[in-house]
Amino acid sequence: MNVKMKTLVAAVALTFGFSAGAMAADAKKWNEGGGEQGDALKLTPNLENGVEVYEVCSACHLPEGWGLPDGTFPMLAGQHAKVTIKQLADIRALNRDNPTMYPFALPSEIGGPQSIADVAAYIAKLPMNPKPGLGEWAEGTPEFEHGKKLYADNCVRCHGANGEGIPDKYYPRIQGQHYNYLVRQFEWIRDGKRRNANPDMVEQIKGFSDDDMKQVMNFVSRQKPPAKDVGPEGWLNPDFD
Repeated sequence: MNVKMKTLVAAVALTFGFSAGAMAADAKKWNEGGGEQGDALKLTPNLENGVEVYEVCSACHLPEGWGLPDGTFPMLAGQHAKVTIKQLADIRALNRDNPTMYPFALPSEIGGPQSIADVAAYIAKLPMNPKPGLGEWAEGTPEFEHGKKLYADNCVRCHGANGEGIPDKYYPRIQGQHYNYLVRQFEWIRDGKRRNANPDMVEQIKGFSDDDMKQVMNFVSRQKPPAKDVGPEGWLNPDFD
């Protein structure tokens, strides 16, 4: 890119309130790899360093990685390492907008690709929240059943029958995630506000009404992970005693 073009990009970015890096990221394919994502995936995780890196994350996501039931901060515990690596790399590359998290995710705060690999592996091993924030409709209600059908018709291929995700394809684990967080992300993806969203998902859910969105995410929030992956109520992370 020549100097004039760089100046034009910067000027347009400034006018519309986002960075030139973010504009460049818009043109990237959903998961073309490379960059810090590619570098981190090649590394052997160091869980001891993962604990040190996660201490920065724990201020919002809590030492247990359980986030907040109101969905302000998502549960991270138990998320597939590849998914966490991709999302963290995307935030650092300004390919996913997260102004709250961005300053804490910078290399100056947590380190480079090795630290991304380390913290992703550590998060994946944390036991999941046994009491996530749920939607309002219990099993057996018409709204629950509608959400269940929407999920079966639209979401199973990528997120699995129980919301377990497919790590090798970077499809996240969504079972047991806080309902309000799920709704917020679904809405942003549907409405084009989450720029690193899988375009296949954007196309799949573009016709969902707000009621459809809430009911399918209610169903997801109530899908239980395997018992071996869930912590006991009141569990405290011993790494942060």
